[in-house]
Amino acid sequence: MLLPILESRSGLRCGAGFHLAYSPERIDPGNLIWNLRTTPKVVGGVDELSTELATSFYRKVCDVVVEAAGTREAELDKLLENTYRHVNIALVNELAVFAAELGIDIWEVIRLAGTKPFGFEPFFPGPGVGGHCIPIDPNYLSHRVRLLGRQFRFVELAQEINDQMPAYVVSRAIDILNRHGKPVQGSNILLIGVSYKADIGDVRESPAAPVARRFGAMGARLTYWDPYVPSFSIDGSPIERVEDAIERARVSHLTVILTAHSSLDLDALVSAAPAVLDTRGVTRRGAVDRL
Repeated sequence: MLLPILESRSGLRCGAGFHLAYSPERIDPGNLIWNLRTTPKVVGGVDELSTELATSFYRKVCDVVVEAAGTREAELDKLLENTYRHVNIALVNELAVFAAELGIDIWEVIRLAGTKPFGFEPFFPGPGVGGHCIPIDPNYLSHRVRLLGRQFRFVELAQEINDQMPAYVVSRAIDILNRHGKPVQGSNILLIGVSYKADIGDVRESPAAPVARRFGAMGARLTYWDPYVPSFSIDGSPIERVEDAIERARVSHLTVILTAHSSLDLDALVSAAPAVLDTRGVTRRGAVDRL
């Protein structure tokens, strides 16, 4: 959880026997390479001794410790990292919407751009942003900036774009069902993956929730497959969980891939399902409808 270090005065000093430092979280759930030990740890104290003591502690558990000038710089570093991702995800999300209307495969465009060895880092579109950092931290920073009488327009626009993605996913699903002569009301829709990212069970701020809420409000009959999430409810109403994604896809009017867990047999799913909307670009080009 973020500490309100940005609210503190730079002149804060600790008394005898009391020291204060801040170290922002850098955790990527499910990442088998970058973990607490291998990810560089940023540490900033309110004075030199606080920084020194906190750095000494973290060097026992982290391979690399990076000293910040202070607590305020350390916390703003955390906010910058997440805002950077938030804004760039919004960029590709908005571009994905335009590309679809132009009949261009956004996933192929990103693949091509990713071959440039400098000046570009690939980000990928999806049904929205989730987790405990990206949807939350930039808004905290935007709020703090508003207290200065200013606007953080990049963050506010990114939030608006990313918040619209669940509705866009549902609109694309409606188009697919219409092509098959099916209304949303009464249709069997299978949601693949309801956690916010692959191979974890964290559903905090998952875009699966607003997607499911919109489908449910339109009268769809929803089921979901997710080996990491044993139960999933929307506004207190549980959604049926299925064990076999392939078999349920066969009898569903539409299958929507929201999170592509690595245990899923994508080829078998595509072969079995009458219609698929892939929001993560994990299926073969031309095989199904992709975001």
